[in-house]
Order: sequence, then structure tokens, then C-alpha cells
Amino acid sequence: MGKSKKKKYHVPARLNILFFAVFILFSALILRLGIVQIVEGEEFTKELERTSNTTARIDAPRGLMYDRFGNVVVDNELELSVTYTNPGGISNKKMLEIARDLEPLLEVETDKLLDRDKQDYILLNMTEEERYELVTREERGDLDNSEQYKLEIKAITQEDLDKLTEKDEKVIAIFREMVRGYANSPQRIKRNITEEEVHIISENLYRLPGIDILRDSRRSYAYGDSFRGFFGSTGSIPKESVDHFLSRGYERSDIVGTSFLEEQYEEVLRGQKAVVESIMTSTGGQTIDSSVNEKLGQRGNDLMLTLDMELQQVTENAINNELSKPGNPFIRDSSAYVVLMDPRTGDILSMAGFLDNAGEEQTSTADHIGNVNKVFEMGSSVKGASVLTGYQEGIISPNSRLNDRVIRLPGGIEKSSFGKNEYGLINDRYALRVSSNVYMFEIGLRMMGCYNSNPMNCSFPTKSTLESYEKVRYNFSQFGLGSETGIDLPSTSSGFIGEPGLPGTLLDLLIGQYDAYTPLQLAQYISTIANDGYRMKPRIVSEVREPVTDPEQIGAVLHKFEPTILNRVDMSDAFINQVQLGLRDVVTGAKGTANKTFGNKPYQLAAKTGTAQTALNGIKGNNQTFVAYAPFDNPEIAIAVVVPKVKLKGNGGRDGMAQNIAEEILDQYFIEMKKARQGPQKVAEPLLENVDEDEEQMEVE
Repeated sequence: MGKSKKKKYHVPARLNILFFAVFILFSALILRLGIVQIVEGEEFTKELERTSNTTARIDAPRGLMYDRFGNVVVDNELELSVTYTNPGGISNKKMLEIARDLEPLLEVETDKLLDRDKQDYILLNMTEEERYELVTREERGDLDNSEQYKLEIKAITQEDLDKLTEKDEKVIAIFREMVRGYANSPQRIKRNITEEEVHIISENLYRLPGIDILRDSRRSYAYGDSFRGFFGSTGSIPKESVDHFLSRGYERSDIVGTSFLEEQYEEVLRGQKAVVESIMTSTGGQTIDSSVNEKLGQRGNDLMLTLDMELQQVTENAINNELSKPGNPFIRDSSAYVVLMDPRTGDILSMAGFLDNAGEEQTSTADHIGNVNKVFEMGSSVKGASVLTGYQEGIISPNSRLNDRVIRLPGGIEKSSFGKNEYGLINDRYALRVSSNVYMFEIGLRMMGCYNSNPMNCSFPTKSTLESYEKVRYNFSQFGLGSETGIDLPSTSSGFIGEPGLPGTLLDLLIGQYDAYTPLQLAQYISTIANDGYRMKPRIVSEVREPVTDPEQIGAVLHKFEPTILNRVDMSDAFINQVQLGLRDVVTGAKGTANKTFGNKPYQLAAKTGTAQTALNGIKGNNQTFVAYAPFDNPEIAIAVVVPKVKLKGNGGRDGMAQNIAEEILDQYFIEMKKARQGPQKVAEPLLENVDEDEEQMEVE
């Protein structure tokens, strides 16, 4: 037999390829493990051991307000609020779950819910498929998500809304507040929660992410409604002012001053927020360390007001006493307004007003701000400015005598002093004493070039008539009549100026029956005369004080607002002095229109009364006014009283209402309060501010 051949074994090519592929895969795996361990190991270590840092800013109380004697008139009532802080990146559905968990623990009001709030809630509870079926594909077309959402909202029917339960509505009310917040900023869900709510929510905070209970405060007023309107209100940032506040470091959810003193002095009153920093370290999803660092906040700076709260209460009582007398002397609404100020400094000592809307059963309600934003024709009270205008324009001089009689104008119009009295030849002081209309008319006629004893024969050129309007209004404005008063308040009126043109209405202007002014303007006018022609800027705030924790102490002065002279009228001392004597004659002289009420008072008063004809719904009446200052030789107080739309005496009206109010106030101030001050009387329970929260609808998609 021949030699047998040795067998050769060959590895199939396919198997070689398989081995090679396995080799490559293992090599790649080893390489990847190396990258993970060596290159990316630090990142994965950070992922396993993560530290989170969250910062929240908590509101601090606003500064207090004191009256001129150190009585706290605006305070802070401490309370607790339940809040939600959105950490950012959380879905609306997740927030809705939190709202559902919170609902059984918290009583909330649902009366402010809008249909849109409920529609958003219904859509949020639907699946994507259910929402898609609400609107056809054709209707959706190429619309963006926002436009499609609007179509879905419209598809929610009233029947769908009616199916919502009371529990649903409470959840909606909570959710509505939650979505209004901004990332890392506590958003109030409910203010002033009860002790029971505090306990039960605190016990459940572990399952309510973002929910917390924070210290909070709201404004309180120990003297109730006294001066309340001027203190102002606080609330959410108005949407038209968002950019303004954000540029000054505010957050969108902040509470700010929205009117009057709270608004005017926002930068002073706002507190410095507390800053709470929460640091949490976790490993593998488990918290291993946490800490909280808090930077304490500080109350805002305090305001020292010029207000005399005791005198304010005296003023309010005097108004209410007059308005509550038997009878119905007003054409419709009963109201009265009073301003008292120090003519030397412009300090507002008291400023009160009340309005009782006709047909309502309630008693008179405070309308203090009517003193700065309501205008009235003031009648003869402005005649001091009219006489001074006559001096300044060279029409008359001190002691000039003019003939008071019935005068007739072109067109057969007759004008005379009140009751068609004809006083004959009288001088300037007597004209003020008896309140002669014709004396003022003669000033106006001569300014327009009419020196004829029979004005029917005068031509009254348009040019001279218009120039006369300008001159009268310029002179009046120097006293504050028809010009900005300069008071440290927003939203005040500068009066109503009628159209110039007719000669007859110029005469009306000179007796206070054409242009209209605020009670504050009237007070500034009489103060300027009392202060020898120096017009002072009215002020309510005199100082900014440092906040202190001791309620029995007032902080150090940080800033003092000095009295400000706005202008000295362009009239000589002799002219001013002559009118001052004429106003004193109103009180002391025979036939003086204030002699009967004030002639025998121990305080030396200079005054001017006024009535301006008015009518409403065909019923005739008048605005009763009164201005005065005292003591005559060294004035420390000036007063303006306005009682609008009083019926004529023969038709159920009552004369002397403005004087009665002034008499009660001045008697209290000069006779009772000079002897011994009792101090202002606090109300039984401080009045709490109803914070003006923004009700703007938030988009929920």
C-alpha cells in the first residue's frame, strides 16, 4: 500500500471574519470603558454627587407712617401666607397635582373665578387625543399652537362648565394663583391663613413641593378711615409700570404702592427683602446634606407726616355733624370738603371730605381725596384775588370807590350784587366785607376798556376781552387758583378752566362763578394771602425716619423736607395788606358776611364767604364756601370749606353750612385743643387694608 496523505484543516473564511468582528467589538468596549472611567469619570462623579442651590426672596414689611405728634397712623399687621415657589421648568399638569393635594387643607374663595380659568382647567385635564377631537383638522389648518388653543377654549361649552364641582372650583382658585408666580419667587396663594390651616399645611409640606408658609404683613390703620384715602393703597405692579419697576430691581410678583402716599413714597417705604438660600447635596438621588442661609430683611423707612390726627378727627366730626342734621338740604348727594393748612410752611394739618350718595341707606362715606381731585365753582371766596388783580392791572388802587348798582350789559343782561342790593359808592374793603359783586364786575369791565357808567354802550373788543381773561387767570394762578398746587401726591387736579371769549363770563370769573377749583387750591389761595403773598408748596410728608424695632421709639431723621416757596405774587406789600384788612372786616365790620358767626370769637379771624349759583336736574342751588385764617396778626392756620350743591333756602336748603363746619373746627382748635390735647381716638379694631391683587388673566396652555 502506498503512504496515506496527511489531512489539512482550513478555518473557513466566514469564521475568520466573525473572530475579527468580535475582536473589534471588544476593543471598542475596552476603549469606551477607558473613556468613561478616565475621561468622563469626573462628570459622572458630579452626577452621582449633585449640589443644588436655590435662592428665594421674601418680602419685608413696609415703613410706618406717623402723624406730626408721633402717633402711628399706618402700621403693619403681621400675618402668615401660604405661598408657592415655582422652581422653574415644572409643567402645568404637575402644578395642578400640587393644587389638588393642597385643596383639602385650605379654604379659598371662588367668587372671582372667570370662565376662562375654568376652561383652562378643563383642557388641562384632557388627554391630547381628547383635546384634538375638540377642533377639526380643517379648522386647525396651519394655525400655531396658541391659535389652536384659542379654538379649543371656544369649544368648551357652558354645559362643560356646569359640570365642575365645588371641589374643582377650589382647585382652580389655588392653581390660578400658582401659575401667576415667577420662577424662584414666592407667590401668595392665600393671605392671613388661620392657625388651623397653618398646622395642617405644615404637617403636609413634605408632599407639597414648592408650598410654604411665610411671614407676611398688610397695612393696618389704628384710626380707621381717618385720612385713609391719602395714605394710599398697595397691590401688584400695574402692567403699564412693569418695566419701570423691573429696572429698579423689583420682581413681577412684588407688592408696591399703587396710589397716593404709598405710591408717591414707594422707594422710601419699600422694605429690604430677606434672602433665603437653600443648599442641598445629594448622591444617587438621595439627599445627604442640606443647609439654609438667611440674610435678614429690613422694614422700609418710616414717614413723618404733617398731619395732626386729632385735628383730622375734629374736622371729620364737624363735617358729619353738619351733614347729619335733620332735613334734606342738598339737591342730590350730600357732601362737604375741608382743608386746614399752616400758611407759613404749607403743612397739611387735616384734609377731610364726606359724600353720601342719594338713594343709599348708608351714612356718609369718606371722600377725603375729593379735596384734591374734585373741582367746584367757589363763588365770592375768590374775591380777594379779584381785588388784587384790579390793583395789579392798574384798574383800582387801595380805597378806590366804585358804584355798586344794577348794571345792564348788551343783550339786556342784568347783573347785580346778591339780592339786587345796591350799596352805592363803596371802597375795596367794604366791597369785600359785604361781598359786592358789582365792585368786581367794574374791575372786569374796565379791564376790557369799558369805563362807561352804562355798559350797554360799550363795544368790548375781542382782543381786549381775551387779554383780560389771560390777565385775570395769570393773577389768580399766582395764588394757586387754576395752577398745580405742588402737593406731594400723585393724581391731583389743577382745576377746570372755562373757554375764554364772552365779556359776561369774564365778570362771572371775577366772582368765582366760571372757573372751578379744588378745595386744596382754595386753601392754598387763602394761605398765600395770609402769608403776605408767599405761596407755599403744600406737603403731607415732612421727614423720612430710620426704622426701629422698639414700638415706643421713632427712628433717627434720614431726610428732612424743608418748606418750599413756590412763588411770591407779583403784587406789592401794600396791596396784600389792604386785602388782608378787607378780609378782617368781613368778620369784624358791620354787615360783614361772617360777622354773625365769628365776630365775637377770641381768635382773631380774617375770612371770606362765598356762594356760587348751581343747578342740577332743573333744581337751583349753590355751592357754599368759606375761607379764613387766624390769628390775623400771626397766622398759624388757614381753612377752606366747600359744601356743594345745597338747595336754595326757600326750597329746603340751609344757609351757613360752610360757616358752621368751620366754626366747630376753629373753636375746637383755638379754644379746646389749645388748653389741653386729648390725642386722637383709636377705633376698637384697626382697619386692615384689602390688598389690591392683580386680577389679570394668565395664559395657561
